[in-house]
Amino acid sequence: MEEFCLRDDAPEEACGVFGIFAPGEDVARLTCFGLQALQHRGQESAGIAVGDGETILVEKDLGLVTQVFDEAALAALQGFVAVGHVRYSTSGGSGVWEAAQPHISAIDQTLIALAHNGTLVNTNAIRARMIDEGIQFRSSSDSEVAAKIIGKVTRETSHLRRGIQFAMEHLEGAYAMVLASPDALYAFRDPNGIRPLCIGELPDGRGWVVSSETCGLDIVGATYVRDVAPGEVVRFNAEGMVAEQAVAPRRHAACIFELVYFARPDSVLDGQSVYQARRAMGRILAREAPVEADLVLGSPDSGVPAALGFAFESGIAYADGIVKNRYVGRTFIQPTQALRLMGIRLKLNPLPSVIGGKRLVVIDDSIVRGNTSRQLVQMLRDAGAEEVHLRIASPEVCWPCFYGIDTDTRDQLIAANLTLEEMNAWIGSDSLAFISRDGLYEAVSGVRHAGFCDACFTGNYPVEIPAPLAKRSFALAEEGKWHD
Repeated sequence: MEEFCLRDDAPEEACGVFGIFAPGEDVARLTCFGLQALQHRGQESAGIAVGDGETILVEKDLGLVTQVFDEAALAALQGFVAVGHVRYSTSGGSGVWEAAQPHISAIDQTLIALAHNGTLVNTNAIRARMIDEGIQFRSSSDSEVAAKIIGKVTRETSHLRRGIQFAMEHLEGAYAMVLASPDALYAFRDPNGIRPLCIGELPDGRGWVVSSETCGLDIVGATYVRDVAPGEVVRFNAEGMVAEQAVAPRRHAACIFELVYFARPDSVLDGQSVYQARRAMGRILAREAPVEADLVLGSPDSGVPAALGFAFESGIAYADGIVKNRYVGRTFIQPTQALRLMGIRLKLNPLPSVIGGKRLVVIDDSIVRGNTSRQLVQMLRDAGAEEVHLRIASPEVCWPCFYGIDTDTRDQLIAANLTLEEMNAWIGSDSLAFISRDGLYEAVSGVRHAGFCDACFTGNYPVEIPAPLAKRSFALAEEGKWHD
């Protein structure tokens, strides 16, 4: 049986965005705190742009938030409006400074800063048309395309909101964006609402905050007000908050993987507690795929709430049998293949005194490529586990995501290429089971809306994928070209 490319098994995170309008507050420092709360959404680069009424100042670099910003950097960013970004590359290059955000663009003599979470599917066509019109680009990022469209129409109409609306009418894909002008903050979201974006208010009416998740509001003491609606643009300035429906909403298609994996467990998405949703996934999984075992373990960290739910429902004791080292880099940044192979032991280490001689049920949030699951099972066996049964709190990922997750070809996905029995054999577990789609939907039934994007499970894409992009993804799997 052929090998998959040795990359992290979980889907790579979408980005995180944060915005604040708060005259009299240290907006750069508050944005830095907000980005630290959203750090789980991207560890490749971080950036903050601040408006002071006259211009935009920006600081951004590769690395974690705490690596990019110190006291001196924050002190230099003086103003009353700010946007921030943490990035995992989904489009437009990885590990290059030019791709770090916020993206800065000029509209005549006025600077704007734009930060984007998501991926657009039609930027190649838009970029080509704009190049034909004489517009130059410095990078291949989606964000620069969006900023250039906004700038072009803003020049023609002298209204920034009209530029944003025009961009929303023509951009296709997933986007939750925050934009700072020198004196205002804007937040807008794609008409399907694929990526999350919420609004909060600081105490005593001191200002407004926008964040990818509610945990970004919590850390700065902001109270959740509501989510930015699909297709809506919201402006915050000295006159307060003004919202308008820029484009008509379409079928609501919030990414269901936000509740499975991406979002922090202490966040609330569309009224649904992420933690409680994951606990429910574990309880349902215990009913759907029971197994005789001695201990339930959660793969840190996103598998732990589901593991607690599985233990509660099954009556099998829960144990902390895997220790996670939170102070090492991600395996994808290791410079050699040999170090990538060692990556999981750098991050996860079993406790032989807990698991030795035990039959284990190991709960994880997902299996994408299969490599980490395979290494984890072997690691637990080496530590003395008698049996290792894998239970997965999401259905099989069989289709690539084009909206901000790093799974762009079907040949990367183990479930798209192997049967359940073949997956179990390749991973080396004693048994393997996934939650059903119905079970997953039961677990997330607390959301206020009725629509999710579950294309990674079903192949039912809410936004049409351009033929060249789809052909590249699907052809590889059909030709049987696996990554070694």
